[in-house]
Amino acid sequence: MTTTTRRTLLAGSAAVATGTTAGAVLGASAAQARTQPDGRQKPTVVLVHGAFADASGWNDVAARLIRDGYPVIAPANPLRGVAADSSYLASILATLSGPLVLAAHSYGGIVVTNAATGNANVKALVYVAAFVPDQGETLLGLQTKYPGSKLNETALDLRPHGAGVDGYIKKEVFRDVFAGDVPRATIDLMWAGQRPSDVRTLQEPSGAPAWKTVPSWYLVARNDNVLPAAAQRFMARRAGARTVEVGASHVAMIVQPAATADLIRRATL
Repeated sequence: MTTTTRRTLLAGSAAVATGTTAGAVLGASAAQARTQPDGRQKPTVVLVHGAFADASGWNDVAARLIRDGYPVIAPANPLRGVAADSSYLASILATLSGPLVLAAHSYGGIVVTNAATGNANVKALVYVAAFVPDQGETLLGLQTKYPGSKLNETALDLRPHGAGVDGYIKKEVFRDVFAGDVPRATIDLMWAGQRPSDVRTLQEPSGAPAWKTVPSWYLVARNDNVLPAAAQRFMARRAGARTVEVGASHVAMIVQPAATADLIRRATL
């Protein structure tokens, strides 16, 4: 074997060894990213949007959680009715293995409250300016329990569909009602892409609540013109939720993504 050949083989062996070591390190880092400090598996975080919005409202929160190694899924909420939407979400949860943490915004709160009931994989519920109903309560009843909401029939464009009627927030009041602290350019896009909710959901009673057996957390939006902060505090207190407050409009997860992601992280521990 010549000196040149020997050097070539040694160089190749070193490269393979270096590559193997690097791969092992990367693999270990990825594994660590998916586990908690105590070695437990990080739960899958399920982000549930509410009415007049879609899953993109969670983008900044999801990016932070994914960067921290959390598996994240943000399914579409059909917005067709409390029982129907809860059943749909429950069917999605049934396909996910391992521990789950559900985070919900606005109307999504009533959906996770029902969908999580009886699912032993759900370890925590995080409500972000969201409805936390008890059995038999309705969205309308909770929204009007305290004064301050600007979301009423005069704020909505009503459009019949099939067997029901969809409600959209009118363009001229969308920012004031829904997202007063979001830039105007973003508001225009949010209004244009808003997903309506069937107005029948307002008076559809909720079922047995998961928060009675599952630990909960709550992010109160102090400047909320959809669901008054007083109503949020009442529901959070009743559910025994660990609560933080932020200065934000109804879309707190868009305005305060870092605080929202931090609260979700706390719920996963």
